[in-house]
Amino acid sequence: MNDGLHIVCPHCQAVNRVPAARLSAGPTCGRCHQPLFTGHPVGLDESGFQQHLTRNDIPLLVDFWAPWCGPCKMMAPHYEQAAAQLEPAMRLAKVDTEAVPALGARYDIRSIPTLALFMGGREIARQAGAMGSPGIVQWARSHGV
Repeated sequence: MNDGLHIVCPHCQAVNRVPAARLSAGPTCGRCHQPLFTGHPVGLDESGFQQHLTRNDIPLLVDFWAPWCGPCKMMAPHYEQAAAQLEPAMRLAKVDTEAVPALGARYDIRSIPTLALFMGGREIARQAGAMGSPGIVQWARSHGV
């Protein structure tokens, strides 16, 4: 039985195979030797998003935001705290809809901040509006994590 999970490195985007039992043991990337989990959201461009979306065997929680958005700025430290609590069960990422407008358009992001939870390359849940870290963690875990 193969219990290895594919985990995309947040630093170099390499795909690593990690035994499920070792996810919490601080695994490092086989290519760049950086930690696979940092307890911080990873900023993604279009190619990085595609890699994390399609190659991770863990859920991907994405904060679609913009630098001019007041509620986004208010939620940012809470999202950071949620990353520390939710990893390694899921990867938390941020997509700047100003810098990468194609992703916002592709996923029909109409208000920001919007959290979208993906698993197996498909969106499984979405929540618009700013939340505190307890709300983010509870919402993410309520959708199968």
